Amino acid sequence: MESDLFFSRRRAERFAQLLDEANGGRRHHVRSRVDSGLTDLVAVGRALRDSAPPVEANADFRTGLRAMLMATAEREGIGQPTPVATADRTARRPAANRSFVLPAVTARRARARGAILIGIAAGAVAVSGISAASENAVPGDALYGMKRSTERAQLALSGSDHSRGQLFLGFARTRLGEAAELHGDRAGYGSVLDDMDADTRRGVRLLTATAAHHADPTALDVVNTFVTAQRTAVEALLEAGNRADRDRTRGSLALLDDVHRRSDALRAAIDCGLPVPVGSDALGPTPASCPATG
Repeated sequence: MESDLFFSRRRAERFAQLLDEANGGRRHHVRSRVDSGLTDLVAVGRALRDSAPPVEANADFRTGLRAMLMATAEREGIGQPTPVATADRTARRPAANRSFVLPAVTARRARARGAILIGIAAGAVAVSGISAASENAVPGDALYGMKRSTERAQLALSGSDHSRGQLFLGFARTRLGEAAELHGDRAGYGSVLDDMDADTRRGVRLLTATAAHHADPTALDVVNTFVTAQRTAVEALLEAGNRADRDRTRGSLALLDDVHRRSDALRAAIDCGLPVPVGSDALGPTPASCPATG
């Protein structure tokens, strides 16, 4: 078994050398008996490299990646001086035969931590390329899972309920675009609209709660803008599809009507100075009516 492990390791190392050479790297001027069996794999590797889509990380991704790297560096102590007690330093000075051992260990540890950061950055950039390729994926496509994972990562990097609410509404718009591609697939169409409505509720709940707790209707402006554009696009879905699809689409339109009414009610409550609502439901705080003026 040890010989099999050694052979597999040697084969993997040789494959990495051949792939590096094929991509313009330094030639190693050696040949191995496993080369003939690796030729097809090297060709596939080159084809994947040549067909990779051009990807440019957007500003939000770069900001999130930098924050993640800085947090990791701070946690691991990379770039920070090792605290040394100034008192009695001479008495604690290591012996001559150990003077070069501890710095070497520290240097190796620093290089290892640096390698972790480089790995995180390289992995994040690679994932960003796959994420860009998955933007147009719909349920059933191989990259759809990556698309949804990217959305979850965006939520994890978000710093406030307001920004998370906006992200959820953006995801609802994305689900709407997927639904337009799935007319005729009754199960798939209905499932995507279910996800769209769920994202709508999550986003609206976060934004209405933000508006209520800060007595600031700015977040409600985001909700109203979303409802106006989303309603127009959902109504367009009624023009295509079968009867079952149209019935399901009307359910999403009814949700948007509920959202609009909730936003207007909260705006009125903020304008007339009502306290933060105690009760809430799937769309967030449930405000009381403003007192009638005589």
